[in-house]
Amino acid sequence: MWIPQLEDDARPKYLALVEAIARAIERGELKAGDRLPPQRRLAWRLGLNPSTTMQAYREATRRHLVSGEVGRGTYVLADSKEATLFRLKQPDDALTRFDLSTNVPVAETLHHDVEAALRQLLQAGSAERFQCYLSADALMLGKSYAVGWLQQRGLHLNTDGVMLCAGAQQGLFATLSSLCQPGDAVLVEALAAPGIKAACRQLRLPLHGVALDRQGVVPDDLDRMARATHARVIVLAPTLHNPTGVSMSAERQARIAEVVHHHGLLVVEDDVYGGLGASPPLTRLLGEQGLLVTSLSKTVAPGLRIGFIAGDRERLRRIDPEMQLTHWAVSPLCLSLFCQWMEDGTAQRRQAMQREEVAWRWRLAKKILGAGLGAVSDPSPHVWVQGSGSSEAMVKACRDRGVDVVPAGVFAVKQEDMPAIRVSLSAARSRGALKIALERIADALRMLARE
Repeated sequence: MWIPQLEDDARPKYLALVEAIARAIERGELKAGDRLPPQRRLAWRLGLNPSTTMQAYREATRRHLVSGEVGRGTYVLADSKEATLFRLKQPDDALTRFDLSTNVPVAETLHHDVEAALRQLLQAGSAERFQCYLSADALMLGKSYAVGWLQQRGLHLNTDGVMLCAGAQQGLFATLSSLCQPGDAVLVEALAAPGIKAACRQLRLPLHGVALDRQGVVPDDLDRMARATHARVIVLAPTLHNPTGVSMSAERQARIAEVVHHHGLLVVEDDVYGGLGASPPLTRLLGEQGLLVTSLSKTVAPGLRIGFIAGDRERLRRIDPEMQLTHWAVSPLCLSLFCQWMEDGTAQRRQAMQREEVAWRWRLAKKILGAGLGAVSDPSPHVWVQGSGSSEAMVKACRDRGVDVVPAGVFAVKQEDMPAIRVSLSAARSRGALKIALERIADALRMLARE
């Protein structure tokens, strides 16, 4: 039977026991699937009150170190960060690969929310409704919760100012297809998200990149490009821009709004990362010349295919007069999960956890990668790392060390190479895995700089 050696310090005994469990897992003394001693027996061996070991096991469960079931005992979890870190430290560490190429929310500690929500939905009524088309009542309830979700971003709307869609990508596609004709020029940041580029390519909309600096789109270049291209639409990501991670200051947003109003541009704001940042949306300054497209894929769960298009009511009616292009694509099951999570606070809790975890991981990246991140000051789930040589050389150097990242060319509107890569911090399964992956990237960049 595993018996820990508790450190003699000022902490409560139950916390000392929790830390002992964590250390034992990280060192491999307790392995995934191992059963912990029964609470009363451990309390007797350590000279503790049984309530102390009970409190420790509860805290260890909350930290996702262990899982306990009545009648079966308490077992070490295989996907805790401590267990992951132990595996990574084993001799086959050099063969372990880390995929930091895809932007997804941090999955750690969020395993049971979907199961709990599905059980509650099934207990609340028949599953028959999930096999039917979306009802008018369900649609209105979803729009009401969408209004509440967007209010957190500083947008004060009513249900007429929101349309539901099956994720931000579908919302972006529906918006552009209704506002533009094939061949129409569309302005974007000089570095644009692959989803934006793909939508415009499919709709045959030529893209024109606007220069970026450390605060996002440069107002003078936006003015120049609007005059040169006669574009009517611009797609922007003012908050936690993908891939650079920059956010516009209040002053920059005001200046961009001036240029937009002067040229009569329509701004489609890609705000999928907005809920992880501190900056309010640009859309709030644009009136009827702004539409905001967002979803819960980066802040709550990527599989919850619920998105929102928000803006002027008349503009929304032009996008989808019959609501067949957007609302009809929404899954009743996904919408029910969204409403359930809004009602019981799960969505807000998951978003808050993401923000806290992103901030921690971003600080770790700043510490390890240092000057390679430039002067970006807002915590972001992805970082733009600059180095030496070509971006493809940087990608290869990282891949040779077991880390997958994305080259600058994936985002560039003009096909010109630059020595930069995007690293998705939230893609790592644990903090320990991220630390090892970032150290490998730093080593790759040092090697390239010496060549």
